[in-house]
Amino acid sequence: MKSKRTILLTGATGFLGSNLLGTLTADGYDIMVLARRSSDLSRLKAPPGKLRVVYAEDCDYEALFRESRIDAVVHCATNYGRRMDFPVSVLEANLMLPLKLLQIGQASGLKCFLNTDTILDKRVNYYSLSKSQFRDWLKLYSGKLACVNVSLEHFYGPDDDDSKFVTWAVQALINGSPKLELTPGYQKRDFIYIDDVCGAFSAVLRNCLLKGSGFYSYEVGSGEPVTIRDFVALIKRLARNEATALDFGAIPYRENEVMEHATDLSGVMALGWRPKVSLRDGLARTVEFETRRRGDK
Repeated sequence: MKSKRTILLTGATGFLGSNLLGTLTADGYDIMVLARRSSDLSRLKAPPGKLRVVYAEDCDYEALFRESRIDAVVHCATNYGRRMDFPVSVLEANLMLPLKLLQIGQASGLKCFLNTDTILDKRVNYYSLSKSQFRDWLKLYSGKLACVNVSLEHFYGPDDDDSKFVTWAVQALINGSPKLELTPGYQKRDFIYIDDVCGAFSAVLRNCLLKGSGFYSYEVGSGEPVTIRDFVALIKRLARNEATALDFGAIPYRENEVMEHATDLSGVMALGWRPKVSLRDGLARTVEFETRRRGDK
């Protein structure tokens, strides 16, 4: 008789997925990672026997679900479109791949599909539009299994992708760039540390594996939004930078810019989750990591 839950995790070679992999293996799950052969697997760390890598190029998905008896899919693979990717490339990761896993998983007795979503309005860019489109498909399948949607505020932490706003700002201020060109900076954003995000996923997954079919939606953030002006100024202080000019207003707000979004944490907090890392502490850890990495180069 099977005693442990098996989770199929996508996006495990990325920042969120690799951190979540550590959390889920610590929770006792057996993890199957879906990755491309070209992916850098150096971030994949798990105890012996807890991890199996499946390559997408060679994968027979129907056989995979039939033979592995997967209990839940946790979909973290994401294309943000930051590298000027064409819409089709964004759709492959954010819509077509999860839809394939959802369709085949449902037909194979999958208990739960947990999708990583964004709080961004669908009109902002290709990324947010594709996320919105998959959310509709997830609702369509919710009569057949537990379909869980986790909308994330702006998560950050050590060793995140250099293209992310937080990492870019931290690195620029550590390196003493002469000037940072920014928007006016009055928009408020909720920044949440990666460890707290993983804790929220852990609570949601544990709960959804006990649920029947239905659509379950959660929002995850710190609950303490801050203006971009204050956020960048805090990084500058933590980096002990007195030289860099913060040129607020050099860049206009993007089209359809949301000035503030009220995150509803009631659902995830009802599961017993609470954010533990303050903005100052989380940024201090990130600045320390990037400073150390700069010194190692």
